Amino acid sequence: MSRSASDSDLDEPLGRSRAPFRRLRERWHARHLDEETWDDLEETLLLADVGMPTTTRLLDALRDRARHAGIRDADDLAPLLEAEITDELAEQPDRVLHTNPGQASVWLLVGVNGVGKTTTAAKLADAHQKRGERVLLVAADTFRAAAADQLESWGDRIGVAVLRGQEGGDPASVVFDALQAAGARGVDLVLVDTAGRMHTKRNLMEELKKIRRVVERFPEALTEVLLVLDATTGQNGLVQAREFTDAVGVTGVALTKLDGTAKGGIVLAVEAELGVPVKLIGVGESAADLVAFDPAAFAAALVG
Repeated sequence: MSRSASDSDLDEPLGRSRAPFRRLRERWHARHLDEETWDDLEETLLLADVGMPTTTRLLDALRDRARHAGIRDADDLAPLLEAEITDELAEQPDRVLHTNPGQASVWLLVGVNGVGKTTTAAKLADAHQKRGERVLLVAADTFRAAAADQLESWGDRIGVAVLRGQEGGDPASVVFDALQAAGARGVDLVLVDTAGRMHTKRNLMEELKKIRRVVERFPEALTEVLLVLDATTGQNGLVQAREFTDAVGVTGVALTKLDGTAKGGIVLAVEAELGVPVKLIGVGESAADLVAFDPAAFAAALVG
């Protein structure tokens, strides 16, 4: 991506998530650090959708920091919390979106319907085309004509070619044709928008595995499998996310709709539960509002 998320990028999107922390800091003012302080902080983290396992781990580490720093006032916990969240996220060091220069690199976008896969693919295409790369969008959801239509509409808007197959056709065949076309056209990046219908979950996962196998026929072409996850689904979205992670070997998460009613702590839960890095976050509707995730900026914006 062209830029990372700064504190200012995240101030408004994380406004709802930050509100409990702001109220907490008001209660902390001129207050001695005691067990009630820790109980309040635990509740606040859970309200931000951090999740119980990660909250427990954060609090244990934060207690150690506070003890070693000789903290006695609750007011002094906020910078330590910000540092602990940053350190927690630093455990996922590889947030780079990988390509193989000199050949067509393939990024598969997976996730349930409605999370923003198509829009994310288009935003990525726009950003990389503006960097001078040749990009091809692939509509591999052959069972929903509306999905392919939406991708074509985006392609027309940003000036990126879109390849789609026949409605109801084999998605893996569409991807195979796209990769052959990419090689012939000298394409740098192939972005594959896949289906996400969970009501036929078993069939979907097998379909995605087949698409991955087809891409792997082209040596070193597959460089990213991005799980697109709607931040507003919170903890409930993690169950479905694990299915994709287990099935197709997810390399990173694109967390969309962080500008909506999301509880930003879900970032911490995603990385802890899925064991993969958040690489991208959506902080608005425009193509420029899909930005690289920066842990320090996130922690600063969340804690406020």
